[in-house]
Parts: sequence; structure tokens; C-alpha cells
Amino acid sequence: MTVQRRTLLKAGALGIAGGQLSIGCAGSDAESRESGASFVHGVASGDPTSDSVLLWTRVTPRDPGPISGSYEVFDSLALEEPLAAGSFTTDADRDYTVKVDAQGLSPGTTYYYRFYCQGATSPVGRTRTAPRGEVERLRVVVFSCAAYAAGYFHAYRAAAARADVDLCVHLGDYIYEHGNAEFGATRAYDPPDEVLTLEDYRRRYAHYRLDPDLQAVHQQFPFVTIWDDHEVANDAWRGGAQNHQEAEGDYAERKHAAQQAYFEWVPVRETEPGQVHRSFAYGDLVDLVLLDTRHWGRDRQLAADDPALADEDRSILGADQEEWLEDTLIASEARWRLLCQQVMLTSLPLGISNNDAWEGYPASRQRLFDLIESRSLDNVVVLTGDIHMSWAFDVLPRDAEAYDPGTGAGSIAVEFVAPSVTSPSLGQGPAETLEEALRAVPHVRLAQLWKRGYLLLDVDHDRLQAEWYLFERVDAPADEEFYAALKVESGETFLREVAEAAPERGNAPALAPPTTAPEPSG
Repeated sequence: MTVQRRTLLKAGALGIAGGQLSIGCAGSDAESRESGASFVHGVASGDPTSDSVLLWTRVTPRDPGPISGSYEVFDSLALEEPLAAGSFTTDADRDYTVKVDAQGLSPGTTYYYRFYCQGATSPVGRTRTAPRGEVERLRVVVFSCAAYAAGYFHAYRAAAARADVDLCVHLGDYIYEHGNAEFGATRAYDPPDEVLTLEDYRRRYAHYRLDPDLQAVHQQFPFVTIWDDHEVANDAWRGGAQNHQEAEGDYAERKHAAQQAYFEWVPVRETEPGQVHRSFAYGDLVDLVLLDTRHWGRDRQLAADDPALADEDRSILGADQEEWLEDTLIASEARWRLLCQQVMLTSLPLGISNNDAWEGYPASRQRLFDLIESRSLDNVVVLTGDIHMSWAFDVLPRDAEAYDPGTGAGSIAVEFVAPSVTSPSLGQGPAETLEEALRAVPHVRLAQLWKRGYLLLDVDHDRLQAEWYLFERVDAPADEEFYAALKVESGETFLREVAEAAPERGNAPALAPPTTAPEPSG
């Protein structure tokens, strides 16, 4: 994001990573005292399929060298009879992080898990596999943009209490690369200076993962994540970044280090190096299609008056990812196609330029519009982060004059923009002035430009409803407010207002027990 825009497992086989299948726990209390191993960074899970889920933790050693441990998976919080157990080995080469791919699981099922190492036991984690076949309902929390220095993670804390959530999606800027007081001064970073090296990025993730609210939300739900620019550096493209200078070393080395640390510390399956674009099926209801509009194939950003801006070969995805996206969307048979990506597809209204987003890649954006129209792809919902504001749009591929907000004529999809967790945008006064002007723009269905929080999606076969939960401040304790809700009906391409939040799902599986007594953030 530019500086300018800141202002505006039933039992079955287990796939084991780094070890062999085994039963039982690791070592004795004496071994624990000797080793000093612990799980201070909590547990997490991610990338769920209908029969597997990735489990993550990080062992903090006292002494260097390889460390072995084990884990167990249960089908109830009683934790009485493990369905299966496996072993792991980790070392400094992966910063003592642990990833195990638990396979042979049942679809649409909640599981509990924990890790053991040299007498130490991790917190109990809770996760859930994706459903298969007919799915009635799905509830998804969407996060974006969590600058640690800019405030406290109220959004993570509040979402962690929602027992009926199936999945969390993080759209990027999970960490920020800045040093202290460069982008917020509510809290201090470790390391205190801008992160540049592998050790720097590892320390920054480790610092984030000590936050109790971030630990809590990872403890309760599986995550599906993609990165944006700040996991490397501000306004990144495939070959560089605005916030990288020649004196800071080779950019390719910095990017490689940043992405290595990301794959170590975030519960993401590792496929091709540097790849996060992928898809997940949630039965017949939802296909999650995740893009990388930032690091994979993006050409360098250009100024608005640069004649090369309209070059037909310019891409925000790269030709191979564009081809993958086309194949994935055409093959999708789910009721809803959720296109999860980083930057705004819709141009900012009122003549505000945003060439770091799809607007700066008009030929690439038009190819996506043409794909949706030519293939008659219905129920396409775009999920966006990056800009630190809450927006909702009917997506117009052509002039606004052809658009009818009452019928949706002229719109081909809808876009929901999630607010930031903490990262700042406009001040309250300027934001409210601009919000007033935006009420006259018909395809802008929601604009809240200064509060932080998260987005909740409630999805069934008839409609997809988006709800914004916001906080007036993140530099001190604050309670969430239900701000607004909009829905899109199946088969339509425009948004309708909704007066109330969708009812919570009853009989949700129990949350995992908190690791410590709750403490208010801030």
C-alpha cells in the first residue's frame, strides 16, 4: 500500500512432515528442565481440505540443535483417546517451526490437537476440515493489514470468541516491515529497525506470534492466507518495491528471505517456491480462489500519465497465473466463487487514483472482466484487503451510465473490501467528509473509511451476506460494533442492504481452552 493511500484427522493415515509415524508423548519433566523447550508462540492450523489440515507450532529451544517431538489429534475436547499421533523434527534451518500435514480426516469435522516436546505440552488447538458434497452454510472471517505498531489486535480477539466460524481468511499484510514509529507508535517492534534479512523477518514473525490475541484466533480456527506487500516491503512488485533502496542490499535476496520466513511461520502448505495462489473447495457451496496480485507476476507500478500504462502485455498476475485463474474459474461448479486477493478491483471513485491496485493494470483487469462476462460466470464475489478501509461495490466493467443500481444491470460481480486490523487510513474528520460525498456514487454500496475491524461472511445457497464489525479505536481497549451488512442474492450481481446480522449457528463445537486468563488488549 502506498504512503499516499494510507492517508485516504476418524483415524487414518497421517502425512508426516519431518518425521515418522509414532504413538505417545515425548520425554520427561527432567528432560524439559534440561532442555528448556517450550511452545511460547502457540499453535495454529491452515489450508484445510476435506480430509486433511496443516498443523503448526514453534518450539523454543534453550540450546541449539535438532529437536524431536510428537503430536496428537482428538475428535473431542475431552482429549481422552487420540485418533492418531505423529512425530516431528525441527531445527534452526527452519527456525524451529513445525508443520505436519494431518491426513485421513473426515470432512466438515472439528478436531483438537496438541504438540509435545521434551516434557513440554503445547496449548490445545482447534481446527476444522472443509466439508464435502452438499453444504448448507459456511461462516468465514476475513482479515487484512495488521500493523503491530499501529495498535492492538482487537479484531483477532473478538473473532476468536465466535465458536461457529468455519474458517479465517487473511488477505495479507500479516506483518509489516517497518521500524519503530515509522507506521504507528502505539507499540514497539522487535527488531526495532526495518526488517531486511532472514533473521530480521524471523524475529518480526516471532514478535507478532507472542501477541495473545493473534495466538487466540489461530488457536481456534484454521486459516487460509495470502500475502500482500508488507510481508516483504511496501508497494512491492515481482522485481522490486518502493520501500527498498539500493543501500539495503539485493532485493531478490530480501524477497527470498521474507518469503522463507513467511512459509516457516504461517500455516501454509509449501508447493512451488514463492507461490501462494491456490484454491480450496468447500463442498458444493464455495470455491475459494486465492490470487497473488503482488509478488508472483506483477509488473512495476506506473504513474497515471505514463502511456505504457495501457500496454496490453502489462499484468498484475503474470501470464501463467492469469491462465491458472481462467482454468480455475471455468472449472468451478460451486454455487459461489470467492476471489480472494489483495488490492482493489474497482477503481476508487471521485477521481482518486490508485495505480498500485488493478486500476494501474487496465488490460489485465479487462481480461478478468471479459472472462467473467464471456463465460457467464455467475456468483463471483471479490474479497479485497490492502487499503485499510471498508468498502462494498457493484463491479462495473464499463461506464457507470450503463449501470442500474436497482436491477444490477451493468454490474458483473460484487466486491467486499475488508477493513484493516490496525493499520491506519484517514482521520475521522476527513473520512466522514469523503463518506458523505461517496453517498452520491451509485455503485459504491458501503464506504467506512477510518474504523478498523474485520469482515464476516455468512454463506448459503440463496445468498452471501457480508457483515462489518468495527472498532472506533485500536490504541486502547474498545468493544466491537456491528456496523453494517449487505448481501448478494444467488444469480444477481448487485448488493442489497440488510438490517441485521445473520443469526449465529447453534450447537457449535466447543472452543479450545484459553492458554492464560483473558487480559484486555491495550
